[in-house]
Amino acid sequence: MRRSRGMAWGTSAVVLLSGLVGGTTVAAADPGETPTPTPSYGPITLSAEESQRVCAEVLPKLIARREKLATRINGGADVKGSVAWLKARAVKQRAKGHEKVATQLEKRAERRAGRLEQLGKIKGELEVFKTKHCQVVR
Repeated sequence: MRRSRGMAWGTSAVVLLSGLVGGTTVAAADPGETPTPTPSYGPITLSAEESQRVCAEVLPKLIARREKLATRINGGADVKGSVAWLKARAVKQRAKGHEKVATQLEKRAERRAGRLEQLGKIKGELEVFKTKHCQVVR
């Protein structure tokens, strides 16, 4: 349970920073429906201490978390949670005659591999945020 809360916090922080960097977006809607406008929010103002904390503590943790996750996803069959590990489990399950479980594991591996694109985008957004907001003012 502790890991889930930590992952949720990390994801929330990344989404928050993505929103700060990326601005607002309009969600895709059905052609027959009128899209609801995205609410516009005022800029978030941080004090110097809060800004310093974000740049010194929060941002490095988010970057490290993203790197750790990308490393895990790209890991070999011996790295628990990697795409290769899931595919190896699928092969084992198929050999045992558990076709449904094997198919689910393969789909899970595909979804997990798709996360790499998101992680690449997040890396770019974090770097942009860092260069834009975490420079020493002279």
